Amino acid sequence: MEFWQHIYEHFNPVAFNLGPIPVHWYGLMYVLALLSALVMAKWIVKKDAIAITKDQLDDYFIYAEIGVILGARLGYILFYDTHTMYYLTQPWQIFNPFMDGHFVGIRGMSFHGAILGFLIGSYLYHRKHGIPFGLLMDLVAVSVPLGYVFGRIGNFLNQELIGRATDVPWGIYVYDTLCHPSQLYEAFVEGIVVFAIIYAYRARKAFEGELILLYGFLYGIGRASVEFYRAPDAQIGYIMGGWMTLGMALSLAMAAVSVIIWIVLQKRIQKL
Repeated sequence: MEFWQHIYEHFNPVAFNLGPIPVHWYGLMYVLALLSALVMAKWIVKKDAIAITKDQLDDYFIYAEIGVILGARLGYILFYDTHTMYYLTQPWQIFNPFMDGHFVGIRGMSFHGAILGFLIGSYLYHRKHGIPFGLLMDLVAVSVPLGYVFGRIGNFLNQELIGRATDVPWGIYVYDTLCHPSQLYEAFVEGIVVFAIIYAYRARKAFEGELILLYGFLYGIGRASVEFYRAPDAQIGYIMGGWMTLGMALSLAMAAVSVIIWIVLQKRIQKL
């Protein structure tokens, strides 16, 4: 347990270097997350005989990924970054991986921004190719959660999004403070648990699009719950009552919107 608690002192977040450019474990985990989501989507399409071809799925993946990257970066700048106006007035800096002549990578991504970008990208694909929007969303709801496990492991390896101070024996020392490994809590709750529930429920869905609403609710509640063990963003702190974080508020809003849309769609179906 001693080695585990001091793991950050023995672990290099840089996996290897390509010349002067360091390749972080976080970046590798992000690639694995994307690939696992695509592989899972193809497996589900085949297993459940979903009416979408391999070529259509590959094309959709490009739309979705562009939306995720743009949304995640812009969402971070709008929701979390303290230099929002700088980026809005100099947008070419948003994806600049260099700082003072040094390669530092692109820092700062927002999950909730990624969701918005993904929805826009998915809608544009639906409009252009005519594939039912609900079908795409339900496929994503089953495919994404396990990929999210890799993303949170990447956060852990990158020593970011750390947990709150604790005295539990499995805590991790961050500098001189023992903290919850909240990234791993999130990997389990938001990734494995959410996937297991959606995978088990998928055959019982009442309408196209129900699974993505279930995902929105489960992720929102799961993320909000785990936020009690995650330290707030240093530049924002707690936004209410000394306990609510911005991530918690956005996640609860996501869960609430999912429930509202589900109720509306259920009522429409009952009237048919």
